[in-house]
Amino acid sequence: MSSTSPTERALYFIGRPLVRCFYRVTALGLENLPEDGFLLLPNHISWVDALVLQLACPRPIRYIIDQEYYHKPILPPFLRVLGCIPINTRHSHLAVRAATEKIAEGEIVCLFPEGRLERAATLLRLQRGYELIARHANAQVVPAWLDQLWGSIFSFQGGRFFRKLPKHTRYPVTVAFGKPLEAKAADTAAVREELLKLGEFCYSRRPSLDRHLAEECVRGLKRRPFATAVIDGLDHSVLSRSKLLGAAAALSRVLRKQFTNERIAIVLPASKGSMLANLAVTLAGKVPVDLNFTIGRAANESCCKRANLQVAISATQFMERIKDFPWPEHVLELDELMPRLKRQIIFWWIMSVLLPARLLLRLLNVPKIGGHADAILLFTSGTTGEPKGAVMSHRNVVGNVSQFRELLDAKKDDAVLASLPFFHTFGSTVTLWYPLIEGVRIVTYPNPLEAAKCAALIERYKLTLLLATPTFLRVYLRRAEPYQLHSLRLVIAGAEKLPLDLAEKFEERFGKKVFEGYGLTETAPVVSVNLPEPVPNAEPTSRLGSVGRMAPGIAAEIREPETDRKLTLYDTGMLWLRGVNIFAGYLHDPKRTAEVLRDGWLKTGDIGRFDKDGFLYIEGRLSRFSKIGGEMVPHETIEGKIVDLLGLSGRDERPIAVMGVQDAAKGEALVLLSTVDVDLDQLRKKLHEAKVPNLWIPKQVQHVESIPVLASGKLDLKKCQELANQK
Repeated sequence: MSSTSPTERALYFIGRPLVRCFYRVTALGLENLPEDGFLLLPNHISWVDALVLQLACPRPIRYIIDQEYYHKPILPPFLRVLGCIPINTRHSHLAVRAATEKIAEGEIVCLFPEGRLERAATLLRLQRGYELIARHANAQVVPAWLDQLWGSIFSFQGGRFFRKLPKHTRYPVTVAFGKPLEAKAADTAAVREELLKLGEFCYSRRPSLDRHLAEECVRGLKRRPFATAVIDGLDHSVLSRSKLLGAAAALSRVLRKQFTNERIAIVLPASKGSMLANLAVTLAGKVPVDLNFTIGRAANESCCKRANLQVAISATQFMERIKDFPWPEHVLELDELMPRLKRQIIFWWIMSVLLPARLLLRLLNVPKIGGHADAILLFTSGTTGEPKGAVMSHRNVVGNVSQFRELLDAKKDDAVLASLPFFHTFGSTVTLWYPLIEGVRIVTYPNPLEAAKCAALIERYKLTLLLATPTFLRVYLRRAEPYQLHSLRLVIAGAEKLPLDLAEKFEERFGKKVFEGYGLTETAPVVSVNLPEPVPNAEPTSRLGSVGRMAPGIAAEIREPETDRKLTLYDTGMLWLRGVNIFAGYLHDPKRTAEVLRDGWLKTGDIGRFDKDGFLYIEGRLSRFSKIGGEMVPHETIEGKIVDLLGLSGRDERPIAVMGVQDAAKGEALVLLSTVDVDLDQLRKKLHEAKVPNLWIPKQVQHVESIPVLASGKLDLKKCQELANQK
């Protein structure tokens, strides 16, 4: 190992204490650093990454720096003293030779493999130049991750560098060094995977993620207490943030006093009442369970029994609409109860304005730590059978809100249409808990299928964020006018695959691009999302056909569906995920929990792959594949082909569905469920002309009145399978 010069030592002597005045750096994995020379590959978040890395590393680091910056005024003398290596992309062989020599001398050489600063809090494409250096020097490669620098004044958070106030006096930063990889094994797929794993490791250590969900909501609502929290789209009534907190606090005292039950059901559509009920139950230290009132009596009886629900919150008018509902023993009707709590509401409203957050939390008996304790219970949509109770911890919800916040980077004037039901995981996290914690104004409406009324609300209240499923977006095409959606800056579709024809038609009609995201109930739910470019000509932040880049703090692996053998991220296989947002398990169902959770990893059930820019592609649910003649045949891909070939893309409702049925000869055969008349011979001919493989062509067409879908807009696979099995 080479020694440092006196001038370099003097610079470190002065520089280290100076940097420590502004940053509190925690270094992890120092034992992973080889004693000899090696190549260090960190992510690149801010302009001070090099300073922070050097503070975390006990040895001097030699940075490879773009020649343009190396020759900036004032910098060259300092950079030369620190042993930095200039690189010119046109003549990179000189930098490769210099880096090889430094590594041979026992030095640490650092190259930021993304090649540029991140501008959207997600890992960019890894440039392959580092592979040349590693192989030329036969050097070990050490991935490194810098966490929590996103949001500092030197990062692009908020759409700008420098021009923002620092959030902390001594900014807390974590730097994690991974295990070294041999030069031959350190291709971009392997390094990306290791960087994502280090990112998840660092993110999961953030102390703020252990806060109680109620504390996060109180702190969020305490900021700008007189600003609007929620507008009810039915009667246009408004609740300020302090009034919402005051009303929820008053109701929470009633719940604490009258009921010892651990869980309380909430049976309401998206509304200010539903928002109030969820917040109150959480403040009371209990677990809110939003029930899906659209799935029928038997399914809800199963949910109530599994969760031991004996208390429910609803409203008189709504109860009259769903008479065939298995109501538990005690039902609190908000329209009758809240007027009787007027004095208590006023008291807690005043307290919420006057008291500091810490004192208010103590007065409300909110625990200091939520951590792994149950926070909410969501029942899965039951697309393939009986609903499963997904237990979400405080870390899951708080963590996923934090991840979504970093992705979305919301503006102060942002406002969300909350029409997705809160019993759906997308509606729960993104249009309920996220706005409560982050202070984003929402307008609620109980039915996402009433697109004309939803569009009128978007126009009236100048809403900027629309979060919906593709099924609901289709209705906008026919029932909304372009001028009504003018204020929207971001439209995100999730919960089911976004058909490309829908995305094109929506953009053509409204001038708004639809950005597809991906998530699961078991991931709380946000995993990845496409986003608009933060600045023109930046690294792409969306890609058509993909579901976007991964949210911060989530690691991924691709494994063989049948054997679980690990593949590279660029291969197609079963997607496994790990992160703070991965759920705790299914309620009272250890068998099904063990099937999907292993050593902290979640088996998603989705077949996917990553491209070299880090965009995730979901090829389909494993349950939506048929194994025919030993080959995996994707139902969704075939549906897309048939819709295009038969010109069925302009319909509001889903026109077809492909299902697999047992077949003696090939194991399975495909059945096409169709609401329109289809000539099978003509369809076969068209599919052959489109070069669709024989195994992918449906063997039978079955005419149905409608394709069964759930309230969320997802395909009801259980009912579809029953239809396909009918002879």
